[in-house]
Amino acid sequence: MTQLRIEDYALIGDCGTAALVGRNGSIDWLCLPRFDSPACFAALLGDPEHGRWLIAPVDVNARVERRYIDASLVLATTFETAEGAVELIDFFRPRHGSPNLVRLVRGLRGHVGMRVEIILRFEYGSVVPWVERLAEGGISAIAGPERVVLRTPVPLVGQDLKTIAEFEIAAGQTIAFVLGYGASHQPPPRPIDAERALELALAFWRQWGNGGVSAGPWTDSVKESLAVLKGLTYAPTGGIVAAPTTSLPEQLGGPRNWDYRYCWLRDATFTLLALMHAGCTGEARSWRDWLLRAIAGSPEQIQIMYALGGERRLTEWEVPWLPGYEGSRPVRIGNAASTQTQLDIYGEILDAFYQAILHGLSAAERAAPIIEVVLDHLTKIWEDPDEGIWEVRGGPQHFTHSKVMAWVAFDRAIKIAERLDRGADVASWRRIRDKIHADVCAKAFDPDLGSFVQAYGSKSLDAALLLLPLVGFLPPTDPRITGTVNAIERRLVFDGLVFRYDTGDGVDGLPPGEGAFLACTFWLVDNYILQGRVREARELFERLLALRNDVGLLAEEYDPWNKRQLGNFPQAFSHVALVNTALNLTSSQGPADQRAARNNRHRGQRHMPEPPPSAAAAEPPPTAGPGREP
Repeated sequence: MTQLRIEDYALIGDCGTAALVGRNGSIDWLCLPRFDSPACFAALLGDPEHGRWLIAPVDVNARVERRYIDASLVLATTFETAEGAVELIDFFRPRHGSPNLVRLVRGLRGHVGMRVEIILRFEYGSVVPWVERLAEGGISAIAGPERVVLRTPVPLVGQDLKTIAEFEIAAGQTIAFVLGYGASHQPPPRPIDAERALELALAFWRQWGNGGVSAGPWTDSVKESLAVLKGLTYAPTGGIVAAPTTSLPEQLGGPRNWDYRYCWLRDATFTLLALMHAGCTGEARSWRDWLLRAIAGSPEQIQIMYALGGERRLTEWEVPWLPGYEGSRPVRIGNAASTQTQLDIYGEILDAFYQAILHGLSAAERAAPIIEVVLDHLTKIWEDPDEGIWEVRGGPQHFTHSKVMAWVAFDRAIKIAERLDRGADVASWRRIRDKIHADVCAKAFDPDLGSFVQAYGSKSLDAALLLLPLVGFLPPTDPRITGTVNAIERRLVFDGLVFRYDTGDGVDGLPPGEGAFLACTFWLVDNYILQGRVREARELFERLLALRNDVGLLAEEYDPWNKRQLGNFPQAFSHVALVNTALNLTSSQGPADQRAARNNRHRGQRHMPEPPPSAAAAEPPPTAGPGREP
């Protein structure tokens, strides 16, 4: 079997789990009952024998078109053959208890011969279940604690540890396949009405409605990305997974393969802003509340990521029986980066709290005491090295972005205390904020390069430096910021796309080579907007939109040489960045408009405070920057 490209897949989900459906009609990835559960279809990381569910025309040369119905995650795939046309509608019924995945085959024209192949393999493709026929039609498959039931009127046949069928569909006919999941010690999942399930699914997405967001010419693109973020939300807790997949490679054939089925604090503020500015207030509040619960406890034990419910143990192990996507080994389950020290997460936590208050969410009751204990801890450790935003495995350094985010933590805590008029050690926080600012300006800026650098004493660049003006560390027109943007354009941009850093420098402890990082390229667009380079910003943004697949999805990275998406898919961080940047461009010709800044209508952009007085005295006077407080 020829491996599909990553962008040949589409996402369906029920805010509890998700499946990837290929253009060929094959579901090659599905974890049940949660995003981070073991997969029962794992062909994405191997071959069909590791589990898949194919429904497709017998004619393998059928022409294929796909679309989502009404900005939902209800996927419609049309197959055109010489004999006729058929539509395959894939979706999950809105979750009420156990998950139900529905596939409807509708005849559109003529008569089309169809084939079905179901290969269930529990535990990431390793466990062959015991399969039995159901009296009402379909099969039940059990292995240990798990049971999958597939109901359909189509006669199914067992062959070589697979379940197969062939049938013909005529214009006007509909044939349903419903896959339910449950515990093997309990009664089988109850049957559901497939057509009613479709009505419920479409009603769910219509009711949600993407917050009624308007983004000018990019409104449809923003709504599509918001649907992805909604689909990656774990509704019971409000957590948002970085992606529904593990080990899709950042470098084809290489070892840069990670499990992204978890919730990163790194994404907190950008995700919160995307949801709030798009009118998804309920989702924003749920995400903020998930964050509060996840970090509860000793500040020394705050992790960079958590599982869907806030679980902390994400032990990493390798799956030896899966060969990996296009031979990209190892396949990893769990994520060892969860034990790393990353100073930037403290800035993310406090910035998320601040942005929530700034944009109308009531202050959480526990926020104030959490802020105090977090800052007490950060006061002790901010001068230590860490592994940085990119979770490098080459050893800790004094990463510039990490120090800046420590500055953000103190800055936002000061502003929260001032806004809420609560007693706090604001004077002490100001002193530390100023000290961090001076430290970064003295040790992270290289006069020879005319740029900030990745880490103290380094000559390397890092795309995370594009965040310095976005978080308000310095104004976007400061010569050190414009110099940094120019240096990144020279050394980290290829074909208009931004790479995170030079992997040949050995900073991440892995062999060199990966794709361009899409979120970083959106940050470059944001910098162009801030600097008044709106035409360049629009051109680069349109370039990024053109990289989406046919149903509007983006992975984490893009290979500009082979013209392929790379990394886990679809990637929440990429879609969050798309939403925020689109709203930035829409807002009065972008953040360069001073009126938008004064009225705090710079949507999608992190709020930009004044530099601290001591820093302002030591550094060139800041110019009036958009997005800064009046």
